[in-house]
Amino acid sequence: MVEWFRRSTDKIKTISKKDTAEGIWVKCPRCTQVIYSEELKKNQYVCSGCSHHFRITSQQYFNMLLDDPKNILEIGKNIESVDPLKFNAVSKYSDQLKAAKEKTGYNDAIRTVVGEIGGYKTAIGIMDFSFIGGSMGSVVGEKISRLVSYAISNKTPLIIVSASGGARMQEGSYSLMQMAKTSAMVAKFSKEKGLFISILTDPTTGGTTASFAMLGDIILAEPNALIGFAGARVIKQTIGQDLPEGFQRAEFLLDKGFVDSIVHRSDLKNTLIKIFKFFKYHPDHLVT
Repeated sequence: MVEWFRRSTDKIKTISKKDTAEGIWVKCPRCTQVIYSEELKKNQYVCSGCSHHFRITSQQYFNMLLDDPKNILEIGKNIESVDPLKFNAVSKYSDQLKAAKEKTGYNDAIRTVVGEIGGYKTAIGIMDFSFIGGSMGSVVGEKISRLVSYAISNKTPLIIVSASGGARMQEGSYSLMQMAKTSAMVAKFSKEKGLFISILTDPTTGGTTASFAMLGDIILAEPNALIGFAGARVIKQTIGQDLPEGFQRAEFLLDKGFVDSIVHRSDLKNTLIKIFKFFKYHPDHLVT
């Protein structure tokens, strides 16, 4: 009976699901619209129907924000995590690291580089949620610290794009110490009158939120990004009350004053350039 709905002539052929290559169509998790993957890519991975911002990789952010993603100086490129606790609860931490490196092609959950945005030399770090949930371990803390040190020495703006599930429990207290370490470096940068723009994407949670991510001079967020410290269920159980509608979403935090602006992904680069100009980064801050 199914054959009634399929044309058998040479001129007209009906394409079935099994005839379609995997990954050509993507279903929006928010509005359920089915989107052609090439169109989604052209639209910077934003749903044309409901403006849902899909999670993207650090490299895709670099491609979107930097004038020339190949013309960069990478900070701490070869730093790698070790297994100080010999963590082996479900699987070896060393095996998890190896698998994450093979999957992403990166050494850890953040890439820190110096590049140009609108011609302005900028120190920029971008977290990658695909690397063990963007968890913050000792390498993430060290790379951010080195990036901030570069920004201080070279008087460049500092940008960090956060996407994290929190601290990396496989490193125990080593990971928790990164909260203090990164916060101290951001405080030092602020004392030197540097400009720190923090960009919160989906999700930004746990120790990342409790440290550098919420310490920006200007805090931007992508639409509907999940932002918070503990999970909503834990908070509800702790306080014994129902949570407000949209709790821990970017729009709620904007309304409560924790976020300065919500910026559509297509406007993000131009917004950063406008901020640089507003704060009067003169030609001596430009790449020559």
